[in-house]
Amino acid sequence: MSADQMNVGELLAQTVPMARTLNLEFLETTPERAVVRLPDQPDYHNHVGGPHAGAMFTLAESASGAIVLAAFGDQLSRAVPLAVRAEIAYKKLAKGVVTATATLGRPAAEVVAELDAGGRPEFPVTIAIRRADEDVTGEMTVVWTLRPNQTA
Repeated sequence: MSADQMNVGELLAQTVPMARTLNLEFLETTPERAVVRLPDQPDYHNHVGGPHAGAMFTLAESASGAIVLAAFGDQLSRAVPLAVRAEIAYKKLAKGVVTATATLGRPAAEVVAELDAGGRPEFPVTIAIRRADEDVTGEMTVVWTLRPNQTA
């Protein structure tokens, strides 16, 4: 793991208390893909013994945030990334460790070009949540924006 990959995970763990509370593990954070794992923790189980839906939502949203920071971290001096909306579908029962893999839905260069042109770009991040056996238990899409900083 490179220092940059580690920094994104560390940054999120330091600045997003919920990610730290759930003990999320940032396994990969590149502009092309982010992989985050939620350990199996009984304190965060639901009524059927798997990870609570809220914990899986936080896992997937955190993976989306990791890829956004990896892809657009160099834009933070002029824009702030914000989640605009999210939709999640729970497909199968999740048990044990679950992992979220996030990918950008638009090329980063296209998003930055829209920001350069004075726009407030929106872009989707898709996330697959998988059990240890690789079965997809959930899918999520988070639409993000880069909101240009206000100038005085």
